[in-house]
Amino acid sequence: MNNLNRRKALGLLTASPAVALATPALAQSRIEWRMVTSWPKNLPGPGVTAQRLADSITAMSDGQLTVKLYAAGEIVPALEVFSAVSGGTAQIGHTASLFWGGKVPAAPLFTAGPFGLTPVEHITWINHGGGQAIWDRLYEPFGIKPYMAGNTGFQMGGWYKKELKSVADLRGLKIRMPGLGGEVMRLLGASPVTIAPGEILSALQSGVIDATEFLGPSSDFAMGFYKAAKFYYAPGFHEPNGTGEALVSKAALDALPNHLKAIVESACAAENILALGESEWMNAARLKLLVEEKGVQLRDYPKDIVTAARVATQEALETLAARDPLTAEAVESFSAASRHLKQWSSQSIQKFLAARG
Repeated sequence: MNNLNRRKALGLLTASPAVALATPALAQSRIEWRMVTSWPKNLPGPGVTAQRLADSITAMSDGQLTVKLYAAGEIVPALEVFSAVSGGTAQIGHTASLFWGGKVPAAPLFTAGPFGLTPVEHITWINHGGGQAIWDRLYEPFGIKPYMAGNTGFQMGGWYKKELKSVADLRGLKIRMPGLGGEVMRLLGASPVTIAPGEILSALQSGVIDATEFLGPSSDFAMGFYKAAKFYYAPGFHEPNGTGEALVSKAALDALPNHLKAIVESACAAENILALGESEWMNAARLKLLVEEKGVQLRDYPKDIVTAARVATQEALETLAARDPLTAEAVESFSAASRHLKQWSSQSIQKFLAARG
């Protein structure tokens, strides 16, 4: 070996420890998270939101934190997302808090409460009215940090196979309606059941249920409910808001450097408002299609149902608040936000919409 080649070889040998050290360090800087969801893949509304959130975190971090999405049933069933994140099967989940009332009694309020907050009011409560702090405390024992991460806007009242004439028509009716809305329906004489989103249509077609609610016209159209029921009711008093939640493992989040933590938080916040605007646009388009091309018949709930549901809501909230002190605190925070925002909303959006006609 000549002197020039010997010097090159020695240079490479001298550099190799640094190269060897740099390669593992680079590999360690790449983190992959699994996201499990409660939604069929790319379902308009929450399914699209979940994928976009995963893609946004990956892109904003330039691939340093890669999030791979698994739709409902691919790793865990739709209604096991909370347990999957809490137990470490996944680092992040996309779902809705109304599914977790059995684990955290106050959780459904963080999707919506009957006759409660509108989408913008809900965001206001979480960000400015103390809602996030209580939400964090509710989920802390499970090792989960919750974020608002998508919103499907105002909900419709639901799909019914038979027309409703009065509150008497609800007695014995089997309806898919989770959360506090389901409890209100139970108090009105119906039989609410919780069914995973991907199983609703078959249950409606087979007669397992007589009616269902899900989200708004965009997602409902994609789910095909109009094939099994033609009466589409409003208003969605049971869920006047549709906040989706990102469940993030606190252990996984705490292990991230600060800039990646900020990316996760910012991506959730950005998706929350982006999805709300998208849902409003798509709901308007799909409602028109459902009525004009699919023969769906829009109906308003009979007045006696709305009146009875409003009374039942107060009973349901009082029963919920009696569960334990933290649940009571959550109910009072939600109710206080409703009281605080009600006067302004009645003078702003309510009067404007009445004037617009």
